[in-house]
Amino acid sequence: MSRIAYVNGRYLPLRDASVNVEDRGYQFSDGVYEVCEVRGGKLIDERRHMERLRHSLGELRIAIPMEPQALSVVFHEVVRRNRIRWGIVYLQITRGVSRRDHAFPPAGTRPSVVVTARNMDFTAAEKLAGDGIAVITVPENRWERVDIKSVSLLPNVLAKQAAREQGAKEAWFVDKSGHVTEGSSSNAWIVTRDGKVITRQVDHGILKGITRTVVLEVMAQQGLKLEERAFTLEEAHAAREAFVTSASQIVMPVVRIDGRPVGNGAPGLIASALRRDFHQFAEQS
Repeated sequence: MSRIAYVNGRYLPLRDASVNVEDRGYQFSDGVYEVCEVRGGKLIDERRHMERLRHSLGELRIAIPMEPQALSVVFHEVVRRNRIRWGIVYLQITRGVSRRDHAFPPAGTRPSVVVTARNMDFTAAEKLAGDGIAVITVPENRWERVDIKSVSLLPNVLAKQAAREQGAKEAWFVDKSGHVTEGSSSNAWIVTRDGKVITRQVDHGILKGITRTVVLEVMAQQGLKLEERAFTLEEAHAAREAFVTSASQIVMPVVRIDGRPVGNGAPGLIASALRRDFHQFAEQS
């Protein structure tokens, strides 16, 4: 079955889906995106993703191209047409098509909207979570507004590639003070030897992950102790557990950091329990 994409009002076979070469997303990375989990054919935490989308668009002064209700219809239709049972739906909105000029295009330029979806291998993901993943660390070299989910992801691309070349699945950015900020495509967490769960506080230096938000609710229900603060790489190496969170990975245990085992080198009980209970708290639509 051919995959179907939504591009500026039309549903098209993926091979025919395209945008203008002067789209500002292509020319300047002048746009934002969202990735939403699909589980059992339903969207996970769509409302929260829409709220973050509004934040990103507002911070970049990109006009909202359609109301959330209309965008939701597109999401569900793309999922339906691609017969997605377990996977992701991807949204990208750019400032639109205009003659190449660094300054904003003329008022009234329509933003470009692209929505795609693809299936993922549920069995493989569960096996990966059962084994745990390795991460490496790289210097933090991104701009200061990581809270905006911008398509400007070149440092993330290079970090992810460095991880793959070293046999790891993820890279954690470490700032000049030695603190972990987040992963190239995930939020970063550790569990201390005395059972406290630590993740960086929400600020301009990390993305306010939707999965992160739900995990905080799961933690509260499970009675876990939380500290929202930056943690150092030394703390991560000494941790009892570590894990990452994202829409595509949910809660993914980390068992090695820079080649060194975390705890006993196996997925921890806390990360596994958070993954197990996550969808009891996530919204489905």
